[in-house]
Amino acid sequence: MRMNALTAAAPTDRPLPYQTRRTFAIISHPDAGKTTLTEKLLAASGAIQQAGAVRGRRDQRSTRSDWMEIEQQRGISITSSVMTFEHDGLTFNLLDTPGHSDFSEDTYRTLTAVDAAVMVIDVAKGIEAQTLKLFEVCRLRDIPIVTFANKIDREGKDPLAILDEVADTLALDVTPVVWPLGQGVDFRGTVDLVGKRVLDARGETLRDFTDADELLRDAALVADPVIRASLETLELARAGLPAFDLETYRAGHLTPVIFGSALKAVSVPELLRCLGRWAPEPRPQPAEPRPIDPAEPKVSGFVFKVQANMDAHHRDRIAFVRLSSGRFQRGMKLRNVRTGKDIAISNPMFFFGHDRELAEEAVAGDIVGIPNHGTLSVGDTLTEGAQIKVTGIPNFAPEIVRRVRLADPIKAKQLAKALHDLAEEGVVQVFRRMIGADYIVGVVGQLQLEVLQARILKEYNVPITFESLNFEMARWIGCDDRKELDRFISAQKMELAEDKDGDPVYLAQSAWWLARTQKDWPQIQFFATKERH
Repeated sequence: MRMNALTAAAPTDRPLPYQTRRTFAIISHPDAGKTTLTEKLLAASGAIQQAGAVRGRRDQRSTRSDWMEIEQQRGISITSSVMTFEHDGLTFNLLDTPGHSDFSEDTYRTLTAVDAAVMVIDVAKGIEAQTLKLFEVCRLRDIPIVTFANKIDREGKDPLAILDEVADTLALDVTPVVWPLGQGVDFRGTVDLVGKRVLDARGETLRDFTDADELLRDAALVADPVIRASLETLELARAGLPAFDLETYRAGHLTPVIFGSALKAVSVPELLRCLGRWAPEPRPQPAEPRPIDPAEPKVSGFVFKVQANMDAHHRDRIAFVRLSSGRFQRGMKLRNVRTGKDIAISNPMFFFGHDRELAEEAVAGDIVGIPNHGTLSVGDTLTEGAQIKVTGIPNFAPEIVRRVRLADPIKAKQLAKALHDLAEEGVVQVFRRMIGADYIVGVVGQLQLEVLQARILKEYNVPITFESLNFEMARWIGCDDRKELDRFISAQKMELAEDKDGDPVYLAQSAWWLARTQKDWPQIQFFATKERH
């Protein structure tokens, strides 16, 4: 297999500031090692001195990519964290996304803000359900993916089987970049096909080479039967798989595969190097009436996430903005296209997990946090005045619908505030019945309800419970004929609610009931997604 494309030199021309940005997400099934890999990437870049395990690091302040208390208790990521760091002349914006399927909507919105992704799979389990779901999201947006086959220091599937599974399940071309020498208790090290080095299990260089074909002729290496078998398997992989091609990778059709161990930092520096060399610079952003080119001089960006109460002592509310073009400077005024109002950005910030620092300037590809008091929502576009709207940031119809019950009626105003804030974050969707004043929440999974209940109690001191309704699903409705829509609303008011924007939502008792209503009202459109605005 030809590897010359792997080692192609970067252009010598001095890049523009935005061309030095690499904005990427890490996606995986829960427990595949995503958060551990995040921390080890930060350690490999020199951004932190020590990477702590997800569990049991209560007294460490190394990265705190999982900063919410419930995340630390359960050892999972349920919010999207942002970490900005520099390495080898590049600025990396790393978005650590929720792995749990119950938070896939937050992950989807986060993926609208990245130009590349790292897909982490457990070599013992292969591609799992949530990994596949997130990959499909990446495919919809043509996001190029580097695959990190994790936990090679444990027993798992054969490397060839992993490559076949990735190729067959995802319909992608695959090419090995870092190959394991043994695995589990027999793990001896790796072959770095880009750096042309053989590394031991600690990451120390055993020898350099110019052509991987020569490794099987190295008597010292093949004296170990485990290494010999691994090199023979590598030879089969190289003979049967395509060479790495940068354009094919960036088009989302080929994934380079790196075998390693996040926990032991095996192949983590090689992953960081590959992201720096191959991950694309900021790409044009889908928008109306035209895409936004990152080279445009005027500033534009969009809110892909809102997070309230990151600092419980200050009741803060941060809008995460992905810059799409221009050079942003602290203190400048930007227009919220949705409201038509200008806002002065006085205290923008960069993030390092839970920690933050003032952002004096930023360019396309950067993620900037903007403190605000409810003036910015997910999906908002910010510009220097241009009437342009970023697209592709939807709400999804909830799969679980529940009525909110307030334990203390005196706290009704606090509950309204809490539900409004968390709906703006995208944690939950909130509906009000057209008949009756009950709050109804819609979520993708049960864990979202637990998080909602815990956060409302901790952050707003409002105890709540949930009750089942005689509804299983929700759909936004619309109609080209306003009179027909009004007639439907009048006839179906008992089954209708309004979302936070005042748009009508039909609550169906079952899929059968929804189908029956669609048949009875053929002019009414029922939508499973709704563009954020």
